[in-house]
Amino acid sequence: MSKEKAPTLDDVLQSFRLCAPLFHALGDKQRQDIIMLLVESERLNVSAITERMPLSRPAISHHLKVLRQAGLVKVESESRENYYSLTLDEGLLQLKQLVMQAEQSCV
Repeated sequence: MSKEKAPTLDDVLQSFRLCAPLFHALGDKQRQDIIMLLVESERLNVSAITERMPLSRPAISHHLKVLRQAGLVKVESESRENYYSLTLDEGLLQLKQLVMQAEQSCV
């Protein structure tokens, strides 16, 4: 019977660094608000998000870009519009792995 070896502190550090874009994206109140809008509506275009937030269209586009780069939203083109929706699965897996490794190595 073999036991899995506990993650090293280097493993934890690597997971932290992998999660850095997620922390950056989730650390902004405006991006948190956009995520909550997408939870409620499933998918929205920039115009629909702009109507619901006190930000300019370019600011919304910037926040969506950060969320997309972090892997938290995806974009689908339809005609001339881009529609954004949440894609949290990969990000949640990364965060769960970090927590698991930290619990095993640091506690």
